[in-house]
Amino acid sequence: MAASTSTAKPEFPWWLAAAAVLALAAALAIASSDLYAEVFATVAKGIGITIFVTAVAFALASALGLGIALMALSGSQWLRQIARFYVEIIRGVPILVLLFWIAFAGAPAFVAAWNALTAPLQSAGLMGELLVRDVSLLWRAIMALTIGYSAFISEVFRAGIQSVEKGQIEAAKALGLSRAQRFRLIVFPQAIRMILPPLGNDFVAMVKDSSLVSVLGVADITQMGKVYAAGSFRFFETYSIVAYIYLILTIGLSLALRALEQRLRRQHQE
Repeated sequence: MAASTSTAKPEFPWWLAAAAVLALAAALAIASSDLYAEVFATVAKGIGITIFVTAVAFALASALGLGIALMALSGSQWLRQIARFYVEIIRGVPILVLLFWIAFAGAPAFVAAWNALTAPLQSAGLMGELLVRDVSLLWRAIMALTIGYSAFISEVFRAGIQSVEKGQIEAAKALGLSRAQRFRLIVFPQAIRMILPPLGNDFVAMVKDSSLVSVLGVADITQMGKVYAAGSFRFFETYSIVAYIYLILTIGLSLALRALEQRLRRQHQE
């Protein structure tokens, strides 16, 4: 029997329709209730910090992860072993534990090392002594997220780079392209199609994990919700609004990334 040539119709996203109805109902509740409007106005003050922490930490983690991935694919055995050591150790530590370690152990150690290295300059009066309090909790949180996610992102880059056919790399070598030119012109443009979906998932996950910075008192969405709930004892209303804002952010990002992925796939097929 001949195989059917008809293509299946795309499935209607009922889940998205249900989510849109819930979002609309929540928006109407916020608009019609003074209490919910007050909670939303308070919690929404942390959206800027959440976006800033996520954007900066993800950009730094992507840059660091790419460097670790290139080390893992290096011809040097020592570089490969260092990269594997970094990835396995960092991935084995929970983000929350890493956050506490960076904030209360790593930052003081960094300050002590910095002062030791710059001691001659400090003695000459060319620069002042760095104090632990000079390193804000916001940047300690960003560094923790950067280090924690760089290990996962490095594996995404490594898998994407290894997915490029070796024949194309050999052809680029035959044309006399340098290693950097091969990566920039041949490998990375093809690998990005494989890298983008899991990289987008990591970005969405970081939006949610950015809520962990609230344990350091950073004024993100979760922290603003904690402060309001502690003062008003309106825990149901407050954390419902917190969950609502995170859902709007994460689902919106997921849909945008999915649309970008489909666009890249269509361009590749053309």
